[in-house]
Amino acid sequence: QSQPVESGGGSVQPGGSLRLSCTVSGLTDYHAIGWFRHGPGKNREGVSCITSPRTGGITDYGPSMRGRFTISRDNAKNTVYLDINSVKAEDTAIYYCAGRYHGSSYYCSLDAEYYDEDRWGKGTLVTVSS
Repeated sequence: QSQPVESGGGSVQPGGSLRLSCTVSGLTDYHAIGWFRHGPGKNREGVSCITSPRTGGITDYGPSMRGRFTISRDNAKNTVYLDINSVKAEDTAIYYCAGRYHGSSYYCSLDAEYYDEDRWGKGTLVTVSS
C-alpha cells in the first residue's frame, strides 16, 4: 500500500491563496480522504474531508473552515485538493491528509481516529506571514 503524499505548502502572505494537493495511489478505492492541520501550540484539528465517487463525493468542513476552504478531487490524477482563500496567520500549520480505505456510508469524519493509522502523509508546511 502507498501512503498519501502532500504537496503545495510554502510561504504565503495574509489574504493570499494556495492549493494543497494530496496524491494517493488508487484514490477511488478509498472510502474517504481527510485533511488535518497542526498549528504551533495548537491541537491537531480536522479541516475537511471528502468521500469516494461511489458514495457521492460528500464533503464536510470544520466549523471555522467553512467559506475559505474548498476540498475537491481529481480521480484521474489520484489527487485530492484543498484550496485555501484569504489566508490568515492562524492558518499557519503543517497540513496532513489521511485515508480511510473501508467504508460505504455517505459520510466522512473530521475525527483523526476515523482514518487508517497507517495511511497518513508526512505533511506539508504552510506559513502565513507578511
